[in-house]
Amino acid sequence: MPLALYIIYPLQCWQQINSLLLPERHELYCRLCIELGSIEHSETARKKTQAMKKTIVLYPGLFVSHLVPMMELADVLLEEGYAVTAAVIDLTLDQDAALAATVDRVAAARPPVLVRRLPQIQDSPEVADYGDAFLWYIEVVRRYNERLREFLCSLPPRSVHAVVVDAPSTAALDVARELGVPAYTFFASNASAVAMFLQLPWMRAEGQPSFKELGDAPIEFHSVPPMPASYLMRETLQVSESELYKAMMNTMRQNVEPDGILVNTFASLEARAVAALRDPQVRPGGEERRTPPIYYVRPRVAGAGAGTKEKHECLAWLDTQPEHSVLFLCFRSIGAATHSEEQLREVAIGLQKSGHRFLWVVQAPLRGDTQRLFDPRADVDLDGLLPDGFLASTEGRGLVVKHWAPQVEVLRHRATAAFVTHCGWNSTLEGIAAGVPMLCWPMYAEQKLNKVVMVEEAGVGVEMSGWEQGLVTVEEVEAKVRLVMESEEGERLRARVAAHRVAATVACKAGGSSRAAFGHFLVDAACLGRV
Repeated sequence: MPLALYIIYPLQCWQQINSLLLPERHELYCRLCIELGSIEHSETARKKTQAMKKTIVLYPGLFVSHLVPMMELADVLLEEGYAVTAAVIDLTLDQDAALAATVDRVAAARPPVLVRRLPQIQDSPEVADYGDAFLWYIEVVRRYNERLREFLCSLPPRSVHAVVVDAPSTAALDVARELGVPAYTFFASNASAVAMFLQLPWMRAEGQPSFKELGDAPIEFHSVPPMPASYLMRETLQVSESELYKAMMNTMRQNVEPDGILVNTFASLEARAVAALRDPQVRPGGEERRTPPIYYVRPRVAGAGAGTKEKHECLAWLDTQPEHSVLFLCFRSIGAATHSEEQLREVAIGLQKSGHRFLWVVQAPLRGDTQRLFDPRADVDLDGLLPDGFLASTEGRGLVVKHWAPQVEVLRHRATAAFVTHCGWNSTLEGIAAGVPMLCWPMYAEQKLNKVVMVEEAGVGVEMSGWEQGLVTVEEVEAKVRLVMESEEGERLRARVAAHRVAATVACKAGGSSRAAFGHFLVDAACLGRV
């Protein structure tokens, strides 16, 4: 029906307007009502517009590194006129203090996002019950399916535009399918990892050596340069009969089941992987399986200080340092806690010998205490961990902080010159967004693959040798710090990162690749919702 008829017969046409028009068209209608003098009716229209907003339900994962980038999707969705609700599995402070604190922080930073903690289940599984964090993860998600179903059924009928679940939470796809809601997975990792995960379950035929048996033999994917099989995630480097291996392969096979896949990257950063995923010849498991639509939707990194009220002590210290003079070392909680005392001493002496300024976030080694892994309240005895006299001899040009630092703000600070990172993908993208070159020190999960992407594909980092043998030496620390801070190679590295920074900024703007991918995702979900 033409818009003119809606204006002539506003009262009679509300039902058709509600079913046909997008939120921005509703706003146009409200403005027309005001111009025509129908103030009372325009207020009714505005209220109906709010009620009619389609909702995107986010279902974040159980790790901070998965939750944070998914919640950043909310910023763009809000700008597009959608309501956003996050359904969160409510782990307590005792179960995971870091995750519980992060949920509170991201909720406070985004008041328009409705955060709903799902009611806790009885006898919630513990990691110790399963002997492995991944097995625990998928069991928790499976057992929360009923809570998720109850929550989705409590929302107004036909109000949910789509549900976006964390990539490992494939069990939740069953709930969305049952309710007839478009369901998408969100990969907090990169396009190269998605391409690898789509291929892995079908790469080893019966009778062939397992991935574990391949050792350091190169393995090839339609996405990234050849890399040793030992770079794969540890869950795939098990004997094929193990419960952990079977669970991981089953999860990877389910990657073809959602209505689409949202990926935490921008297209120009990973041209090889993006091209491979668009190639119709690349099909997971053969011709009978299709690759779901893939959307490269890396949103803007949250602004400095988002959700915080007080300035961290390290930022005040950085304010006193010269521009582009400080090396930032941060491995996040899990990475930092896996460093041995010997490794901490090697890093300390290497920094001391380099002569450069540094800001170093230190976590006490685990020493087998896995219960402390996710507890940021655990104490760190810096004097006992670091070499005698280190803190005194580097006072003024170096700062060591315990547990945590506001990484985004530190990377964006004018004093920060380079970044030693564990190659987590969130950290990588934050480094690129800040234009800071990186020293790559992978540790777990898909970080070894990320290192390949960072060093060999994107050219935004250099590798810290020795991590494969379990010890990065004093000499390596000193040499690589000097390389990135003093040499011409370091300047070329900085220039490449700067170019990617510009590309990332363009991708997030109107008309950019990430913003356009968001639009395609929303349109495709709307089409599925009308079937």
